Parts: sequence; C-alpha cells; structure tokens
Amino acid sequence: MSETSKTTPRYRPVPFGVTRVQVREGVPGTRYVQAELPLGVYARRLSDFLIHWAEVEPGRTFMARREQLSEGRTGDWQHISYAQALDAARRIGQSLLDRQLSAERPVVILSENTLEHALLSLGCIYAGVPYCPVSPAYATISQDYDKLRHVLTTLTPGLVFAADGARYGRAIRATVGADVEVVLAQGGIEGRQATSFAALRGTVATPVVDTAMHAVRPDTIAKFLFTSGSTKMPKPVINTHRMWCANLQQITLSMPVIAEAPPIFVDWLPWNHTFGGNHNVGLTLMHGGTLYIDDGKPTAALIGETLRNLREIAPTLYFNVPTGFEMIALAMKSDEALRKKLLSRVRLFFYSGAGLAQPVWDSLHQTAEAEVGERIVMATGLGMTESAPSAMFTNSPNVRAGDIGAPVPGMTLKLVDVDGKTEVRYRGPNVTPGYWRSEQATRETFDKEGYLCTGDAVQWIDPNDIHRGLKFDGRIAEDFKLATGTFVSVGPMRAKVIVTGAPCVQDVVLTGLNMKDVGALIFPSPACRAVSGLPADASWEAVLASAPVRDRFQAVLNELARQATGSANRIARALLLAEPPSIDKGEVTDKGSINQRAVLKHRDALVQALHDGSAPGILTPQT
Repeated sequence: MSETSKTTPRYRPVPFGVTRVQVREGVPGTRYVQAELPLGVYARRLSDFLIHWAEVEPGRTFMARREQLSEGRTGDWQHISYAQALDAARRIGQSLLDRQLSAERPVVILSENTLEHALLSLGCIYAGVPYCPVSPAYATISQDYDKLRHVLTTLTPGLVFAADGARYGRAIRATVGADVEVVLAQGGIEGRQATSFAALRGTVATPVVDTAMHAVRPDTIAKFLFTSGSTKMPKPVINTHRMWCANLQQITLSMPVIAEAPPIFVDWLPWNHTFGGNHNVGLTLMHGGTLYIDDGKPTAALIGETLRNLREIAPTLYFNVPTGFEMIALAMKSDEALRKKLLSRVRLFFYSGAGLAQPVWDSLHQTAEAEVGERIVMATGLGMTESAPSAMFTNSPNVRAGDIGAPVPGMTLKLVDVDGKTEVRYRGPNVTPGYWRSEQATRETFDKEGYLCTGDAVQWIDPNDIHRGLKFDGRIAEDFKLATGTFVSVGPMRAKVIVTGAPCVQDVVLTGLNMKDVGALIFPSPACRAVSGLPADASWEAVLASAPVRDRFQAVLNELARQATGSANRIARALLLAEPPSIDKGEVTDKGSINQRAVLKHRDALVQALHDGSAPGILTPQT
C-alpha cells in the first residue's frame, strides 16, 4: 500500500489457502513452522495430468508460440492441443525407449522455450526418461563452454537435442562427443550427422511406451535442473515426479485462485529454471491451462515482443521477474491498449527471482486503480531449485516488498539462529533427494535432521501475528563484517539502494569485507539514457559519465547517507559499472538475478581500487 494512500485499497478478489500456521520450539535457537492446512492426496506422476486433459478437453490449446519468421520477426500463433501433445508424447517417448535412454544416459535439451522443446519434455516424462533443459546461454553466449561441458560430463547424455543447428552447432561441435546422438529441430551442423526432430515425432507408438508410463513411480527422476552456481560450477538437482507433483498441489492449495478456471499464461521465463519450467509449465499441465510462449524478455531489445503479446492475449495469472514488471509498469502509463488487455481478467500478479522495488509495486497499483477501479494482488514467495521450487507464499493482499509469507502445506520450515540471523531450512515431499552423482554436495546441503539448508535468512513480518508469515532478510553467505567488527546485512541494504535509486539502478553489489566502510558496485539501468539527455547512439560509457546521470546518483548517495544510522548501513563510496555482469563468470542468471559472490570474486581488483580510492569516477556522499 502506498504511503500516501488515504483509504483502504480495494483489490480484485483473490482467495488465499494458508491463513494459519503452527510453530513449535525445538532445541534453543530452533523453531519449526508448518501450515495448518494439510497437503492431502496428490498425483503420482506428471503424465497423469496430460492424459486427463487429452481425454476431457482434447481440442483445448496446451501451448502456443508465434511462428518464427526471418530476421527475428514473429508471425501468427501456432497451437498444440492437449490431444496433439499426448500423441506426440507417446511417439517421442517410444523413440527414446527404442534408444534405451535412462537416468544414466538422459536427454539434454539445448533450446529456448519452443513447442518442440515442450513436446520432447513431455515425451521424456511419459516414457520415464529423465531430461535436462540447459541454459541456452551456456551454448550461445559463453565463449569457453566450461559450464556446458560440465553439464555434459556430469550427466553423460545419450541424446542431445538442439532447437537450431546454426545457433547451437558451434557449441555442439566443441562439447558433444561423436558417440552421442544429436537431434535438431531445424538446420544442420557441418561435419556432424544429426537426426531430425520430425523423425522422433514420426515414430509409431506401441504398447511398450504405455507400459513404461505406468511403470513411472513417485521416486522416478523426471528431470535434472542445474543451479545457477555462484563461485563454483552449477550443481545437478534431482527432480522426481513426487517433488514436482507434490509442489504443484502445494502451490494450488496456497493460491487456490489457480484452480478456479483453466489458467491462461503469457510467459517467457526459461524452462531451464525451476520457476518457468516446474512452476509455470507444471501449473498449466495440472489445471488444463494454456501457455502462450512469449519470445520477449525484460531487456531493451526484446520487451517490445512481450508488450505486443500482452496487448493481444489477456492472461488470467501473470508471472515475471522484477525487471519485467518494472518495464511493464512504465509501459502501461502511456499504452492504453496494453492496460486494457493485461488488466481485463488477470487475477494475480506474481514475481520471483529477486526483490521487487516498492515504487514499481506502487506504480502497478496506481495504474490498475485508474484503469479498472481496483488493484491486482501482487504475490510472491520463496523457494529454490531444490524445493521444486515453492516453499512459501504471501497469504494476504496487504504485503510489501520483502514479504514472503507462510509455508506451503506439507512442508516444514526449520528456523535456525545462525551468525545473528535466522536461516530457513526445508523438509517436505517437494524437496530434492540430492544432487546427481554428487554425494559430497548432498551431504553438505542437508543437516542432521534431514532439512535442506538454504542459506536464506528470514524474519517474522509481525512477531505479534505469526500467521502473516515471514519476510526475506538476505542471504547469510552474502553478509560480512567491516574491519571494525560491525556486521553488514546485505539483503535489506541492497533493497534500500535499489528502491532509492529507482528507476536508474538495475542492481547493486555491496562491498567492504574487512574494510573500514561499505561500498557499492552499481549496475545502472537503461533508464539512465533518458536521464543523460544524450543522443540514442551515445555509448554507455558516455551516458554514465554525463553530468545529469552523475548528479542523479550523487543525489541517491546523499539520500542513503541521510537515512543511515551508522557505518553498517551507510554507503561511503560507489562506482557505476559500464561493464554488464558476465554469465560466463556466473555473475548473472538467465533471469537477470545478480550473483553477489561471483561479482565480488571476479571484480576483486575493482573492489580494492574502490576502497583505496584509486578507481576513477568514485562517488561519495556529500552530506
């Protein structure tokens, strides 16, 4: 709720499932939190959902994507119905069984979100053959292919699928052994034999594939998802059918609006991440919904495609990352067609991946109130790849940035006092049994009671009302001490910098470990171009060096200093970074989330120069 609001805001009605929690005390410094709402019975395998909807609503669209034209243009929507999806899953599943693929020789997918990617995934799920969608950036942006090579070495795939030979050919030639079959949706790879995706889809299904489907058990591995990694290589998270099905039930009970009608999604979130691949695709499949694949992204170059899609398709639920909501909030201020379509029937906004700045939140509320006379509930939660992904959800419309809410039904949160903070740990049917072929990493991740150690810190939203749930308090591993011994809580401080600097701050990395004061490496947002007043073709370095931009950030530092109460929450020095975060170095994920530890590791020389005063362009507070 905006600080300037005079009346109680009106929200588009949304029910919440978890309204009460139970807390019990453990050993000193430990508490256990559960939802009072029970989990109940849930599906045994993902394919049950596909079979059900293919029988009940065979002609309903399962997924759609715009036709890909030349020069990056897109055309009309191409649809896959539930009946077509089941038919393709059985045929593709049969082809995978013919190749004797298994957990020891799984399918690896190199592709953006496409219809072929979706159908191949369904074929794997149906036949009980594990698959792994890999970050496309590992093969298309990376120059050394180290992470892709690590994925392939870890999994030893029996088949590698790529969406396009031209786009992925170089990476495949460099990393995929000659004994591994390559399947292409289109194009070819010079010097490499490949099977067409059409050949897989054209396979004749036999009763063998249906027998394999019935043999899938809750503990059967559905897929492998790799963590984004920090200063180490990504870890292969085992995702079983039990995990995925349980979590879809948990999500639905926590947010029952999802089950009120088959959901309509317009979604770009990458399927190699658990948010896009497990959460959004899974909810579509469970509830017989329709997912329109959005080829846009929250970047200056691709946000136009997202806005085009949202002007045409009205979602009933809309998911995005904070940067995406920031761009949409800005566009809706002047785009009437976007406002009318997006707000026409959406019941819920939901963000994840990073913190959403309160000014963006407020802007969305103001636009909705002016357009439709009510706010759209902005929900969020907390989870991770290892929890399939959802562990907590907000349970009221009256939340603010940082709130993450109550645990999903069937999951127990363990709150443990660690280094002056409270770490949250997870146990439940949606939690991974461990990391594939990584026994040591698995042992290190679970505590003696079998709880997954997340490294996330939390606090009660209101200690006097535990039913409101928890709020995020940063990553414990990111916190540090100054040379004075003063403890710096990174999460809340980072959020304050982003809010104060909105919309010019894309993200920030705090520095100062064993230093005298706190510093900041600031990744500026594209909004700085408008502030600079320079021509559109001006270099990014010129934009950041311009007087208006420097003045803007000087004002931000001054305001932060005015609000500070001591050295632990005062930014004493800052640098504006012209070099974007590197995905090769693990500084940023596909969703745009900054990895603080990786940035600090790979830019250590810059951090030292910031604190010894030798870096050019340092900003300091003038108060």
